[in-house]
Amino acid sequence: MKRRRTVLLSLAGLLGAALTALPVQQAGADEVEQVRNGTFDTTTDPWWTSANVTSALSDGRLCADVPGGTANPWDAAVGQNDITLVKGESYRFSFTASGTPEGHVARAIVGLQVSPYDTWYEVSPELSVSGNSYSYTFTSPVDTAQAQVAFQVGGGADAWRFCLDDVSLLGGVPPEVYQPDTGPRVRVNQVAYLPAGPKNATLVTDATAKLPWQLKDDLGATVAHGWTVPRGTDVSSGQNVHSIDFGSYRRPGSGFTLVVDGETSRSFDIGTAAYEQLRLDAVKYYYTQRSGIAISDELRPGYGRQAGHLNTAPNQGDANVPCQPGVCDYTLDVTGGWYDAGDHGKYVVNGGIATWELLSTYERSLLAPTGRPAKLGDGTLAIPESGNKVPDILDEARWELEFLLRMQVPDGQPLAGMAHHKIHDAQWTGLPLLPSDDPQKRELHPPTTQATLNLAATAAQAARLYRPYDRAFATKALTAARKAWAAALAHPEVYADPNDGIGGGAYSDTDATDEFYWAAAELYLTTGEKQFRTYVLNSPVHTADIFGSLGFDWGRTAAAGRLDLATVPSGLPGRDKVRQSVVNGADRYLSTLKSQPYGMPYAPDDNVYDWGSTHQVLNNAVVLSTAYDLTGTAKYRDGAVQSMDYVLGRNALNMSYVTGYGEVSSHNQHSRWYAHELDPSLPNPPNGTLAGGPNSNIQDPYAQSKLLGCVGQFCYIDDIQSWSTNETAINWNAALTRMASFVADQG
Repeated sequence: MKRRRTVLLSLAGLLGAALTALPVQQAGADEVEQVRNGTFDTTTDPWWTSANVTSALSDGRLCADVPGGTANPWDAAVGQNDITLVKGESYRFSFTASGTPEGHVARAIVGLQVSPYDTWYEVSPELSVSGNSYSYTFTSPVDTAQAQVAFQVGGGADAWRFCLDDVSLLGGVPPEVYQPDTGPRVRVNQVAYLPAGPKNATLVTDATAKLPWQLKDDLGATVAHGWTVPRGTDVSSGQNVHSIDFGSYRRPGSGFTLVVDGETSRSFDIGTAAYEQLRLDAVKYYYTQRSGIAISDELRPGYGRQAGHLNTAPNQGDANVPCQPGVCDYTLDVTGGWYDAGDHGKYVVNGGIATWELLSTYERSLLAPTGRPAKLGDGTLAIPESGNKVPDILDEARWELEFLLRMQVPDGQPLAGMAHHKIHDAQWTGLPLLPSDDPQKRELHPPTTQATLNLAATAAQAARLYRPYDRAFATKALTAARKAWAAALAHPEVYADPNDGIGGGAYSDTDATDEFYWAAAELYLTTGEKQFRTYVLNSPVHTADIFGSLGFDWGRTAAAGRLDLATVPSGLPGRDKVRQSVVNGADRYLSTLKSQPYGMPYAPDDNVYDWGSTHQVLNNAVVLSTAYDLTGTAKYRDGAVQSMDYVLGRNALNMSYVTGYGEVSSHNQHSRWYAHELDPSLPNPPNGTLAGGPNSNIQDPYAQSKLLGCVGQFCYIDDIQSWSTNETAINWNAALTRMASFVADQG
């Protein structure tokens, strides 16, 4: 997701007046200690504990008896307030801690002691009985005299004893230099190349002259060889690189490696099986993102959990959610839908583009020459609806569509027919937190023009795709789409507040021209009506150059309308020009791909990688794949297929951004319930989950502590705390779904 802030629940509310403020030391250029009495030689002052924790000195340590039966880590804690931090200064956060019995975890945080309770650094070591020393370095993103060091020790079923000593927060230390482990210097698609498809790799080397390479099979025999092509310094990574093309080898197999410059690549297959599986896994991701339904462990072994956000304690529930104060005087049943990303929020603007891309994946399978609709048909995804004679991908998308329809303002209310922008917790929650354990109040946020048009577009698209299976639902969807369209026309500039980012992302956007175009296009394609055709033809977006370097996204939706106008049969005047505009966009992305030594159709201005860059690479590849569907020209197919290489390992970090795919893959994505990194009893994200990827703006404190000064592709870290580079999101996986399905079809 985009432009969001993630924080941990503060303990200040629990401790309140029990805290005594003491003078603080000011940080400066020299090393200065910010924690007072971190050695506990004679007293525990000014350290506090939550009301349910008893603490005392024991052998020069602070030892706390932690009660059992608490639900969350922050339900029991020890800490110190009124600590000074200086923006841009590096701090060494260190302590010694033990836990009895073995195996308990303490979440150590540095954060804001007052609302909105931001957390700027967090670690969660598993403690031993004998005790260990821990030391971490981070850079403060703020100036404040109201920082807090806290150790959150709740969330366990049984009582235990936590002991703490030598706590230090030392300012003015040198920043820690982070060096990612990038493995062998030969970078390949670690999953698979198609037998008849392009096969390219990238070598990182100091050499300036061409070098010999060998392709070896699983027995170590050389099956192909050739010479590298020097490419000079790659702007996206700052590395000197060579390109390798071994596309002439077409024999299927597994366990291949490339050997060049004394390095052996990670292994890969030549075949289609991995893409057939990824086609399914990328969509299966959505079932475990569902809200309002228990996730069956039988259907998703290891991912079973209770239903989230029903009106069952501790949830306050989504069945009768009120608006934010002053926004409306009604409640709505907004159960269901998908959790948007790593939090428990649900957003119409992001849900809309994600639903469109899933529906378009299926619609492409019906219309494209290489489409195979049975591959995502009934019974393919192991979801509760499997076996109902409806394609499973439509069943999954309907779970979100039903939620989107529930977000519409009821008749008789102000702004009737518009859609509320989002629904989420009143305050940010901490990690980990299962959806069923979320105690926060849920709130509807004001309707917006963009949310309303997302509803209109996806509901109109649904009306044509679901009609063969459920005529009543198709009619309901089209009625809602028409109502939303009329409401948006009546209220064309109702935008989200960019400051409405507490408890959930703001998703602000100050231009709805692209959403109007997209919604009109979908309504026209479904109804054929003159009013929508006229709007499409008169829209300035219709003839604009919309295929920019960043690609399309929740905030740039014109391409959704353009791609569907180009591919879905209609009587639109000038349709040939629409199709040609897609081909022209594909030519630009193909040129970009050829210019990039890592072979991706993505080269953002000034090398500033945007939030969710991996899915932007894939959405640019969608334009290439659509050009192939329109023209049958092989260069567009090959460009689209090659784009997957970057996401699956042929990149500067030498890792796959798709969980479970490749020898080294992202698996610690930011999520409250795929949180194995913080809680070993919880799983990593399911196979087929796309990480956001490099983000030059590194908005989260953890990434800032590791990646300051990073270049392009290196602005990424696979850690659950890095929400700006490593979150999971429904619109990102939609792009993966679309491209995995396309590549599988080319087999």
